[in-house]
Amino acid sequence: MVRNTIFLVNLLVLVTLGQVSAQELHEYKDSVVIAATNVSFKADLHSGKVSYHYRNGTDLSNTVAYVEDVHSGMVTSADLENHSYQLDQIKDALGNGIRFTFKHEDTRHPLALEQHITLYPELGYLLVDVVASGANGHITVETRNISPLAVLPAYEGHYFVPGAAPRILGAPFDNDDWVNVTEQSWPLRKGIPALGISYEFTSLYDNNTFSGIVIGSVKHDTWKTGIAYNLNAKTGTGDTLCVYGGAATEDNPKLLPSYGGLNGTHDHAPHGTVYGNTVTSPLIYIGGSDDIRDSFTGYGKLNALINGRQEWPGNAPVYWNSFGVEGVLGYSHIMMPPAVAKISDFIKSMPNFNAYAKPVLSIDSYDQDIYTTNLLASLSRYAAHNNQQMGFYFIPFAMWTWKNSINTQLIPGSNYLLKDVVLRDKNNDPIMYKSGDWCAYAMDPTHPAIRAYIIQQLQKAKAINATFLKIDFLTAGSLESVTRFDTTVRTGMQAYNKGMTMLKLLADSILGKNIFITQAISPMFPSQYAHTRFISTDVYSHLRNDEPGFPNWGSTESSLANGSHMGWVQGTLWPFTNLDVTIMKNFQHNPDLSEQDIKVRIYALMVMGSILGDGSDYRDKLAAERAGKFLDNKNVCAFFSRPKAFLPLKYADGDSFDQQMEFYLQDTYPLLAMFNFDEQKTFQDEFKSAALHLDINKKYLIKDFLTDALIGEIKKGQTSFSLNVGTGDALMVKFIAVNE
Repeated sequence: MVRNTIFLVNLLVLVTLGQVSAQELHEYKDSVVIAATNVSFKADLHSGKVSYHYRNGTDLSNTVAYVEDVHSGMVTSADLENHSYQLDQIKDALGNGIRFTFKHEDTRHPLALEQHITLYPELGYLLVDVVASGANGHITVETRNISPLAVLPAYEGHYFVPGAAPRILGAPFDNDDWVNVTEQSWPLRKGIPALGISYEFTSLYDNNTFSGIVIGSVKHDTWKTGIAYNLNAKTGTGDTLCVYGGAATEDNPKLLPSYGGLNGTHDHAPHGTVYGNTVTSPLIYIGGSDDIRDSFTGYGKLNALINGRQEWPGNAPVYWNSFGVEGVLGYSHIMMPPAVAKISDFIKSMPNFNAYAKPVLSIDSYDQDIYTTNLLASLSRYAAHNNQQMGFYFIPFAMWTWKNSINTQLIPGSNYLLKDVVLRDKNNDPIMYKSGDWCAYAMDPTHPAIRAYIIQQLQKAKAINATFLKIDFLTAGSLESVTRFDTTVRTGMQAYNKGMTMLKLLADSILGKNIFITQAISPMFPSQYAHTRFISTDVYSHLRNDEPGFPNWGSTESSLANGSHMGWVQGTLWPFTNLDVTIMKNFQHNPDLSEQDIKVRIYALMVMGSILGDGSDYRDKLAAERAGKFLDNKNVCAFFSRPKAFLPLKYADGDSFDQQMEFYLQDTYPLLAMFNFDEQKTFQDEFKSAALHLDINKKYLIKDFLTDALIGEIKKGQTSFSLNVGTGDALMVKFIAVNE
């Protein structure tokens, strides 16, 4: 029975920029409903459950919050008997909002829960969290598993994704091991599990329309956030969608790499516990719209607003990196002078490549002592003579060494042995982040030896006048451990944040604040310490992972399949992305690439808003010729001076290598890119002029991006047009308006 229905004009009507945004509050006998333009939620005062409904039809029904205390066990909001609420108007850095506080308690349980649901009507998303506290004399809460939003079958929870092609996005915790973003679909593909975990964020969406919701954590200083899901047999439905702080998963060789095998947190110990009179869950963004591409952009911007981000004035850097020639550790010595000097001279000979930012020479294996500081300093002086800069590479939180040297290996720059600095697993054994006789041990970012080591490395960078830092294997610093030097640090994320904060402050102090930092292997979040991050693990530039003679990882297709879901990070989390280097002939000892492969690779970097790097040996005549054609192309260089991510018009979907993707950018002139990784079928599609913001009252010339060759035209009044791409190829065109 309706108790009353009211419109709280003073509280719930916000006037912003001259426009009124109204929300409705409905109070019923057993529930409260708050409705805004895009979303409504219902809090059940009898059961303690909350249901969310989005205008696009996506539902999260009968959700609960919970905490699993290590002493008293699990308690959910629905387990507690008494449920009350209050409503507050707030105004903060995000704007004007409404905070709904839903309290759950009783006399039978030692814990109480307080959910917060914050609505910013003008922003179109919700923020949710939960605070667990002691009740009835139970003072301390200690947990490694807490959730502000859980759809669970035991509480009749379910979710629904409308549309003909519903999907759940699965994001790996980091970019290591060449694992992929996954798109779970109904019905399940053969051999693919119905359940899984996405890390830090996910989306539930219709692949045909982009309608759906985005769910993701926006604070990354304590918890690793997991989103566990399960798909039901009925299309678009599931009975498990649990967003929780405390994700810590081991690698499992029995499972598919991207489905539980290698896509987790790589931990060897349980997630650290958080304790106190109160414990707060991760803060979770839920943004729903008719276009999740907009929701993802909102998610990225919110992360940057809450956590900060790095800015980069001026033109984006361009660089050459030795890894594609040198080998993993540089023992081949083939890039020693005068070879690097010859590389530098060739780079100087490319006028367009030099037209914007000073090119960077980045030697990838410096931290292995293959190249001495004096040697690199001499290279730096030579590079400066050619109007180039020097890059520097190091690994702050892991040490590559022989397995049996842990008791004798000193941490450079300190008097500590490696055995005293390593992180330790659940059995108190040293954690090998990368196993083998030649292995990488994970090190404790809170240990003073790591500070000394980072200082030593940055002083080397300063000695060679480095202006570009590539930091690698950062995930090692986020691993959970049963022991740490700083005993107040209880979780891997707390340790990682402490280490990264220290690294950035030291870099600013020793090198200055105008140093460009790129992260290679690293967690997605926190994101505020660098200017860019690899979207995928190292990319070797072959077309597909199943190309004969090439490794079954590191292809352009696999990196772009991931990237099609990740372009929103450019301009929100980071000024740029990084899709790793291009290769003009061959990567290390891999077979030669075709020119078509190179073109596809460059276009892939472009649509991701990546900085431009190359890893070729220009002493080779063919590599040099191709560099002149591709890297010194005036259109390519102008774009990469200020790279921007394109909008995906067609996501990658599923695990096939035959992906066909489309991207669009509204820039100085509109750009359209089509990728066809199918080696058997051509790719043809029809485009609506209006959808690409083309004025139908104008005539447009369709020109090839690289060559400016005319490949077609759109006549005045023409509302659609078709383009096609051959097998294993890509097309990028620009639309030039013509006055008639």
